[in-house]
Amino acid sequence: MTTMSTRSSLRAVVAVPLKEEHCRLIERLEPRLELVRDPSLTHPMRGPADWSGDPDHERTAEQQRAFDEMVDSAEALFGIPDVDPAALARTVAANPRLRWVMTTAAGGGGQVKAADLDREALDRVTFTTSAGVHGGPLAEFAVFGVMAGAKGLPRLARDQAEKHWSERWEMRQVDEMTVLVVGLGGIGAECARRFHALGAEVWGTTRSGAPVEGVDRLVPLDDLVAAVAEVDAIVVTLPGTDQTHHLIGADVLAAVKPGVILASVGRGTVIDEEALLAALDDGRVSFAALDVFEVEPLPEDSPLWRHPSVLVSPHTAALSSKEEERIARRFAENATRLLDGEPMRAVVDTVEFY
Repeated sequence: MTTMSTRSSLRAVVAVPLKEEHCRLIERLEPRLELVRDPSLTHPMRGPADWSGDPDHERTAEQQRAFDEMVDSAEALFGIPDVDPAALARTVAANPRLRWVMTTAAGGGGQVKAADLDREALDRVTFTTSAGVHGGPLAEFAVFGVMAGAKGLPRLARDQAEKHWSERWEMRQVDEMTVLVVGLGGIGAECARRFHALGAEVWGTTRSGAPVEGVDRLVPLDDLVAAVAEVDAIVVTLPGTDQTHHLIGADVLAAVKPGVILASVGRGTVIDEEALLAALDDGRVSFAALDVFEVEPLPEDSPLWRHPSVLVSPHTAALSSKEEERIARRFAENATRLLDGEPMRAVVDTVEFY
């Protein structure tokens, strides 16, 4: 379900660490919320948006009982308790009053799937995510990645390290490029807007066919192999689902225009890393800027670490000191929608879990 009849109040429990200033922001934006929190019961953050908190922090048995009782009293949850799918499954089973959970992750559908809830629970509880909240920072990384490839960042860094003044060489210009955004959700739409502003021709894959600002050509996902042969850069923003697993695989990478630049800011499972490495080695992909990977942390023996045409970012491009405030605002907005019986934003599809 995605809507609820109009009502006068909602008991919401903060199930992850959240600063008091952001709790008060939520209460100010939606006064009908009874926002319950106890910072002594959540694991302390080690840095911005560290929703799971310090793994070395342990609750006493008494604190764990208090935390579970608090969480189990909720009609709505800000965050999956401890960002732990098992804890989500426990509280959904224990609390028949629970109606809504907002995950702090944009890709929270995967966490919901991992909880292995039955269909009755999935139909009873609405799950929403923070999808779109991270769009701006991730779009900036995508632009940075494409620019780094276009301007030859690896070559510049290598020459500087070697104090080598090379002959002049021509860099690629973004305003002469065609950029394909694979996935036009919240992140993809922000990517499209920025590349359009830089003068690129922007293509984007779509299921719905609905127009998106800044996108010059909509590409049905079934036409992806044909489309990649005509573009200069590919930006992958898709969530990790069974349907998107290795979507950018050997067939797609065999069809790319030689020298294409790749930036990945969605989920690492969308790209077949073995196929990507082969494409990097033979020059089909000239540069890859990756913020996400199939396995995280990226294993020390992964060839991606040392590949001269790869930029590795440790899944940190979305991190922003403003993230917590943005997610708090999203929670308040969706609380208002729920209380007023209106459709909520970023609802998880509990069949495909995105």
